[in-house]
Amino acid sequence: AAAASASSDMFDEIVMAEERFHGEGYQEGYAEGSHAGVVEGRRYGSLHGAKIGSEIGCYLGFALTWQCLLQKCTDEKNSKKIRALDSLIGMIQKFPYEDPTYDKLQEDLEKIRGKFKQVCSMLNIQSDFRIGTERSSLTF
Repeated sequence: AAAASASSDMFDEIVMAEERFHGEGYQEGYAEGSHAGVVEGRRYGSLHGAKIGSEIGCYLGFALTWQCLLQKCTDEKNSKKIRALDSLIGMIQKFPYEDPTYDKLQEDLEKIRGKFKQVCSMLNIQSDFRIGTERSSLTF
């Protein structure tokens, strides 16, 4: 009975080896894939966050500059422009830079972009803000 039990255990080990190796391979692959996903996600998040920060920073610099330029002009036409600039600056200052999980991030970003376009229209300036290398490349 002991010999039959020993050969049965050996047979079970052989039959179960494929399942055991499959399970071990799955666990190793899952761990490696999770690590690679975290690294790729962090890289993508940093890049995307930098682009948004650059865009928002450009809008703020633009608005603050125009606000300074228009402060001396007090007529009604410039008063509307200044109010629109103040509104844009307020929206940018309320934007939650520190919270990447903010659920209305895209919605608020679109509102800021819309307000920027409105301000550009009021100032009679073309609003063609672009991020990346497409503007910095030289052509002859």
